[in-house]
Amino acid sequence: MSANVIRREFFNQMADPGDLSQLFEHLPGVYFLVKDAMGRFVAANTATRERLGATDAERFIGTTDADYLASEVARNFRQDDALVMSSRKPLLNRLEAWNDEHGQLQWFLTNKVPVLGKNGHCIGVMAIIRRYDEQRSHHTAKEAAQVVAYARAHLRRPLTTADLARAVGVSERNLHRKLHKAMGVTPHELILRLRIEAAGEQLATSETSIAKIAVDFGFCDQSAFTKHFRTRTGLTPRAFRKRHQG
Repeated sequence: MSANVIRREFFNQMADPGDLSQLFEHLPGVYFLVKDAMGRFVAANTATRERLGATDAERFIGTTDADYLASEVARNFRQDDALVMSSRKPLLNRLEAWNDEHGQLQWFLTNKVPVLGKNGHCIGVMAIIRRYDEQRSHHTAKEAAQVVAYARAHLRRPLTTADLARAVGVSERNLHRKLHKAMGVTPHELILRLRIEAAGEQLATSETSIAKIAVDFGFCDQSAFTKHFRTRTGLTPRAFRKRHQG
């Protein structure tokens, strides 16, 4: 009997295939979710629902990212879902901004895979999300972890790809390849995101003007800072500050 037949017979006998998601209730720091082709949530572990602010498990089913997240963030997630479904290829180690349980802007690694129906058509996506710092602690990408540490320590001065490459002892070309494999970003994009992360902390915890924060973290002016911040978080710096300072 072929492997496909054995697998199909097993799953056909399951009373509720959704029971498989129970495994993710017992993995700390892991956010698990399943969406259908329309972007509606079909399943998620408790950690995911709590992160989104959905306390009722039954009412959560059928909602979408747009019910919980800023419009641009929800739109970006939906675009990623559409890419996974149309290509039928997984999206691995995608670095994305998300607020942690304390409301702080943090970076998470997302892995999405297509879900195929019995007719062979793609019927949705399944995703696992983990905080990037947790991935670093497992040494899954040594150079990427070193680059992040170096960049965070020097965010208030000009940084180039060459600077990062020298800091970890690799060529610029190798740095591009390693970062893309580990985190799905270019060195330039990584620097931008880390600056936005640090700027977000300043916005949430200080009264420093937005213009000064922009310059302090390497943006040429407040307009450029606002554009990059909104693109990657779904909020303007002013709206982000208002949300986190009440």
